[in-house]
Amino acid sequence: MTQTPASPAPVHWKLVIDANDPHAQADFWAAALHYEVEDNSALIGKLLGFGALPEEATVDFHGRRAFRDLIAVRHPEDPYEEESGTGLGRRLLFQRVPEAKTVKNRLHLDLHPGEGRRDEEVARLEGLGASALRRVKEQGGEWVVMADPEGNEFCVQ
Repeated sequence: MTQTPASPAPVHWKLVIDANDPHAQADFWAAALHYEVEDNSALIGKLLGFGALPEEATVDFHGRRAFRDLIAVRHPEDPYEEESGTGLGRRLLFQRVPEAKTVKNRLHLDLHPGEGRRDEEVARLEGLGASALRRVKEQGGEWVVMADPEGNEFCVQ
């Protein structure tokens, strides 16, 4: 009898986004996507207790301890590790970098708020700090190109 090799498990991934202010970006994108900002305070407390993380590598973020240079948001229905607060599903991780964004994104998010809700969603996102850059109407559809508070482009279908 010939055995068929088992299919490999799907690769777990996260989208990492460079940011000047990762915490502000996390707040924006959590609100934009209706995601949750990950709470890594228990893990950070353990790392501080073991001496594996210096105090200056943390900040107070919404009344809890967070990593100074990175923070993630995750889909509220996806699983996460209780001990670390790290999401195991759909997530965006924002990491601090010293330089500002200078060129067009090579990768971007497309948001799909639902039929007939594009203008309402664009207005909501502008209220969160996004900017509408241009409206596009082509044979393939219509969308609005927007920029988040740090200038990263995304589209609203």
